[in-house]
Amino acid sequence: MQFGIFTVGDVTMDPTTGRTPTEHERIQATVAIAKKAEDIGLDVFATGEHHNPPFAAPANPPVLLAHLAAQTSRLILSTATTLITTNDPVRLAQDYAYLQHLSEGRMDLMLGRGNSGPVYPWFGKDIRLGIKYAVENYDLLHRLWREDVVSWKGKHRTALHDFTSTPRPLDGVPPFVWHGSIRSPEIAEQAAYYGDGFFHNHIFWPAGHTKQMVALYRRRFEHYGHGTADQAIVGLGGQFFMRKNGQDAINEFRPYFDNAPVYGHGPSLEDFMAQTPLTVGSPQQVLERTLGFRDYVGHYQRQMFLVDHAGLPLKTVLEQLDLLGEILPDLRKGMAEGRPAHVPDAPTHGSRVAALGGAQDSTVYAAADDVTGSSDREAVTV
Repeated sequence: MQFGIFTVGDVTMDPTTGRTPTEHERIQATVAIAKKAEDIGLDVFATGEHHNPPFAAPANPPVLLAHLAAQTSRLILSTATTLITTNDPVRLAQDYAYLQHLSEGRMDLMLGRGNSGPVYPWFGKDIRLGIKYAVENYDLLHRLWREDVVSWKGKHRTALHDFTSTPRPLDGVPPFVWHGSIRSPEIAEQAAYYGDGFFHNHIFWPAGHTKQMVALYRRRFEHYGHGTADQAIVGLGGQFFMRKNGQDAINEFRPYFDNAPVYGHGPSLEDFMAQTPLTVGSPQQVLERTLGFRDYVGHYQRQMFLVDHAGLPLKTVLEQLDLLGEILPDLRKGMAEGRPAHVPDAPTHGSRVAALGGAQDSTVYAAADDVTGSSDREAVTV
């Protein structure tokens, strides 16, 4: 079981002070938060992808993740959303394979459509085709990482002829992919079809909805022959705010909740906690609530938390991580209880390389014309 945190990189005013951080401050805080995640023993740090205010999340996540790879030694670096709809799959294949090499395999990525509708026209795309982009673009991305020479034709981008994406995946093993979705059954189906992971955001919706989406993915995972339903690879999001005293946590977090861009000025904090997985209270309350997620999704592989949103200052976020570190051993122990032996662990680069019999050099060598770059023969893998 992997535990981690993710950020959406929002640049939001602190409602208790009236101060809004600069983009530079928010970016530097993100780095500090990721390093703290490794210090307290978390397994994963993930960043969102945004292209507009009020976000300082990277437009190109591999830039941040490569920077973090150089400053950490154990942390798995991931994305909270890589926009498979508006990014070109060729660029994604190359950027994330390069990150895979730089991080020595300590990375994976989550594909999604994001939550910013205006991003589509910024990249010349039609939001009404979002699902179709997601399906077609991933078909190409999947092939680019697994075939040395790709010829491909789709409906929504130009065709490729005898194209080789470089660098090739590290050790001959493509990055592991999670497909993230809140409400789209087509994405759960896509994850199941390829035997990839399915990540349910699990923040804004009630437990019944999460249960339904995960159950669909599990059924279809088994249908496509990747294993039994309970062997499907599932990740969940979540939110918390902790203080040693639960009422202190509620009192301190309330102004942030009430003014948060994503859910402020709507349901009360108490109603939102009752209807969604948001937990504001003592460490013991967060521990018990999180362990209860298994009651409706079964045993799963990755639990991620959003902790740095809504204008919370860096000092407070780091305090939240210290409290998470205190309950982390009990979270690991609790999630391990009753876990059947046939339920797989979360995939890692090392485990996937071992499953394929060891590392392979996947470098493609080709005889190329020094002037035009064209090849007089097909690329070959040595």
